[in-house]
Amino acid sequence: MLGYEVETVTRHVGDWDCQLRTLRDTQQFSDTDGSAERAGVSPASWPLFGVLWPAGLALAEAMGSFPIADKRILEVGCGIGLTSLVLAHRGADITACDHHPLAGEFLRHNTELNGLASIPFQTARWLGPNPLLGQFDLIIGSDLLYERDHAALLAGFISQHARPAAQVLIADPGRGYVKPFSALLAAQGFVRAEQRLPMAGSVGMPPSRGQLFSFVRMAAATPATQN
Repeated sequence: MLGYEVETVTRHVGDWDCQLRTLRDTQQFSDTDGSAERAGVSPASWPLFGVLWPAGLALAEAMGSFPIADKRILEVGCGIGLTSLVLAHRGADITACDHHPLAGEFLRHNTELNGLASIPFQTARWLGPNPLLGQFDLIIGSDLLYERDHAALLAGFISQHARPAAQVLIADPGRGYVKPFSALLAAQGFVRAEQRLPMAGSVGMPPSRGQLFSFVRMAAATPATQN
């Protein structure tokens, strides 16, 4: 017995119908072995990984046509894994990570449900080292900045896992913590751009406030060799 209720839904992304196992709603909770508590996941936040949020769907749609050639890509806070699934369907070099103890299982199930090859997954917290994760050309995530301390935590995580030349894409429904996050990434050499990203209303937010924030850092120029 799972201890929580799930359902299987279909989401149309681009020209692809993706099958997803999700939690039935945000009232689900089960932590009989204490793994979520040990991971720092509170009962209130426990179900958040397992439902599809508007920003997550918007990011998945954006990734349906985003350039992926020769890029090692990381999805942060992958949850049920929709965006990673879209990228895997396109043949991208995608790795997913989340700190929720069930995220890897949901991602594996959804990968198999769609007949895709296994997507590499790492349990990774933003606080502390994740030596097995490595570095990436493109780091993506959706609705990640919903608590005050997330800006500093996510910026610190990116400092460890972004390559010298890298891009970070964050789909945000208007949570309010993008400004401090942007300042922290600017200190790492990233330049910010943004575009409106239509999305339905997320929890506590009206529709149509979504933005896709892009942070780009170019590799430092190699000093010319003197003769």
